[in-house]
Amino acid sequence: MSLDTFDPNQAQNLPEIEKQIAVRCVEHAQTYWNLLEKVRGSALRLTKLDDEIMADFEETFPELAQNDEAIRKIDEDAMKSAAGKEKWRNFINKYEKKVADFNFGTLIRTDASDEYTQTNTIFLTRFQFYVFEIARCRRGMNDWISAQAKKNS
Repeated sequence: MSLDTFDPNQAQNLPEIEKQIAVRCVEHAQTYWNLLEKVRGSALRLTKLDDEIMADFEETFPELAQNDEAIRKIDEDAMKSAAGKEKWRNFINKYEKKVADFNFGTLIRTDASDEYTQTNTIFLTRFQFYVFEIARCRRGMNDWISAQAKKNS
């Protein structure tokens, strides 16, 4: 099949590929959690573009950026609504050539005040992960993780 006739909306989901994606997502989540256990989130930089990403996020999504609760607890329904998808797609695509793997799927905690669990995790793009986690780290929302890890060691 040539790429000219490939329609991603008609592509089959192959179980083996889905498993591989799931494994990569879980590995990414575990690696990030391990990092947060060792380093205070407020001391982390997740990309070389953290400042640019946050400035653009604040301009594009002021309703989210200015609301700590919207950063702490992600509203998946709003994000994945037709209007939300379009706004996020336009925002994310600006970073196609700037951020590696910007549109790869990954996992994020829907509520920053809790760990990764089956009910506190959603699937989104790597770039959306960066946006929310940079904001969470800068606001100290992830600092509890390293404090808890030090207390338990």
